[in-house]
Amino acid sequence: MIYKVFPFLAWFKGYNGSKFQIDLMAGITVAMVLIPQSMAYAQLAGLPAYYGLYAAFLPPMVAALFGSSRQLATGPVAVVSLMSAASLEPLATAGGPQFIAYSIVLALTVGVFQFSLGVLRLGMVVNFLSHPVINGFTNAAAIIIASSQFSKFFGVYVDKAPHHYETMMRVGQAALDYTHVPTLLYGIGAVGIMVTLKKINPRIPNVLVAVAVTTVISLMTGFNNDAFVDVSKVQLDGFSHKVEAFNHVVAEIETLGAQRAQLGLEVDEQKKHETGGHGNSIELIQLEAKVAMLTAKMDEAKHHAHLYRKDLRDMKFEAVKTGEGDVAQLAFYPKDDIPAGINTDGKIWRLKVKNSKLDETNLTMIGGGAIVGKIPTGLSFAIPGTVKDPVTGKSIGESLLNFKTFMKLLPIAIIISLLGFMEAIAIAKAMAAKTGQKLDANQELIGQGLGNIIGSFGGSYAISGSFSRSAVNLQAGAVSGISSVVTSLVVVLTLFFFTPLLYHLPQATLAAVIMMAVIGLVNIKGFAHAWKAQWYDGVISVGSFLVTLYFAPHLDKGIMVGVALSMAVFLYKSMRPVVASLSMHEDRVLKSAEHYRLKGCRHISVVRFDGALFFANASYLDEQVAKFRTEQPDLRYILLDAKGINDMDASGEEALALLVERIRSAGLGFAMCGVKGQVMAVMERTGLINKIGREHLFSDTAEAVKFIVQTIHTDTDLPEEGCGNCPLTRFIPQ
Repeated sequence: MIYKVFPFLAWFKGYNGSKFQIDLMAGITVAMVLIPQSMAYAQLAGLPAYYGLYAAFLPPMVAALFGSSRQLATGPVAVVSLMSAASLEPLATAGGPQFIAYSIVLALTVGVFQFSLGVLRLGMVVNFLSHPVINGFTNAAAIIIASSQFSKFFGVYVDKAPHHYETMMRVGQAALDYTHVPTLLYGIGAVGIMVTLKKINPRIPNVLVAVAVTTVISLMTGFNNDAFVDVSKVQLDGFSHKVEAFNHVVAEIETLGAQRAQLGLEVDEQKKHETGGHGNSIELIQLEAKVAMLTAKMDEAKHHAHLYRKDLRDMKFEAVKTGEGDVAQLAFYPKDDIPAGINTDGKIWRLKVKNSKLDETNLTMIGGGAIVGKIPTGLSFAIPGTVKDPVTGKSIGESLLNFKTFMKLLPIAIIISLLGFMEAIAIAKAMAAKTGQKLDANQELIGQGLGNIIGSFGGSYAISGSFSRSAVNLQAGAVSGISSVVTSLVVVLTLFFFTPLLYHLPQATLAAVIMMAVIGLVNIKGFAHAWKAQWYDGVISVGSFLVTLYFAPHLDKGIMVGVALSMAVFLYKSMRPVVASLSMHEDRVLKSAEHYRLKGCRHISVVRFDGALFFANASYLDEQVAKFRTEQPDLRYILLDAKGINDMDASGEEALALLVERIRSAGLGFAMCGVKGQVMAVMERTGLINKIGREHLFSDTAEAVKFIVQTIHTDTDLPEEGCGNCPLTRFIPQ
């Protein structure tokens, strides 16, 4: 019982100093990969990069302590990060305080769901996500994740569109208009370093080397070059008016959002007062109409803001130094309209425009590439849902930790929980096959759940098991989960002492890290494999892939469509199971006459039903038997081979009873063989066994055929000596 509650205690059986040294080195090695990866994945999740470090602190350690796998490396992963961002973007602005709070509450919700499944021993629910669905979804997610980094690769800034492919079109247009070449070179260089080192020796921490090299070069060359100026320093007619117009629209969006939020509370309050929350009064209808009107106005305002933002971002300037001293003395002229006799610095400058209002006294002009910037030192502990300023850490809004938020996030949390756990358990099983370790899926759910729950109190967003880092952990020879504890401690040391070293890390390098990490998710052979297994599995896999791509960033739709297709195929197959007509094969076994092209007996039909006999397919058995009767006008007897019937419900029992009655009313005989215990129990409880007659129930097919042949040739118009060379008896010695 102690080992059930505290599974990590089993690590220390036979543990010694030499094993600790191996775990220590493995933990440090994984941390070298985890630190840059976690920062990259945090940005994929729509969060500041340092939140990836928070997600890399508690979850790996907690998941290892309470999980069943000793080598599984837990933490931020690409697919879960993308799904977290996609699900929360409709609720708040990516990177904003509310978005961060929602991300942490989502991690808590995911953790509670996973932990509940584990405690209730319901790990089998992951079976609803079939392999074809996961293959199609994962391939699409890999393409979406990789392509989502193109903007950072080219150094362009665009607004996200309702669909991912539309966003990529915007990125393409922006890149054609202007690509920041140094940023592109950093991205390509980082990919080149990682690919080369991986080929030379997979044990080399290629991600860490790429991060270190590009960060040092970024620092030495002044890759980042931002200037902060007053709007008057931009020498372009009408520029200040465009900034004012943009700020006005942003302020309008904020006002409309506040009004809609207040009306939403009034709607909820009104519903509570009306017949248990299901009223439909005039007051409620009016409130909901006002909410819809505000939503329409907000959508229109957001569209205008997008147009203003695009216009401002597309502007390109060159800088002129107007005096000696600091960078504040720069003046900016339109690139294609430089006054004669003025010498510029030769660089292309752009205005940095986010979703918030621009400070007209302190505009950010971008003259270089994007870097990670300042990372807060130390750890972050707070109750999940607290809306805090991401820089100062001070509370700036009402907590989102409430039942309403929990229910709002639960649907996507369920999908993330199942998908994340499937990824984790698949990795753990693959490693267990090599190490011989015994796994407990429910215990792993508990570990992953606690990792998300406890991690959320440390500022973590949703996490899962990582394939790449688990492979590194196994390759480094990790013996126990101590390696994951060491990994967490290295992350803590980084947060306290080494964050200044990451200040000049180029964003293009983090984009390269993500793109290299998701290459392993692409598995084109999986489509062919699914198609070879069953054509409909291939259709499900391709369908999940296409739907996920089309509806991205709403990735949950791809999963839902895939599950729906899988369930539809399952129900169709259950409703129309195989009903085969059997005949004697030369190896003296009754086999499908159609499949093996065997000649059947004119007077006896042996029918095998493969599947549970229940309400969905009860009538199908009757249809197939009727078809066999039509095809065999000289039929005298029907034998139902029930070896394939594993279960039978009330509908199936009644259908079977009616079938027996119809067959015997037509003057034909009926018998059953190979009836399983659970089916026999149903027949005994309902009295069907007496209706069929115990003398017509046989343990095996050969005995039943022998009885039927004797019956139809005794006291009938058929010859008593048999039909000679009967297809059912010709290979059986007399």
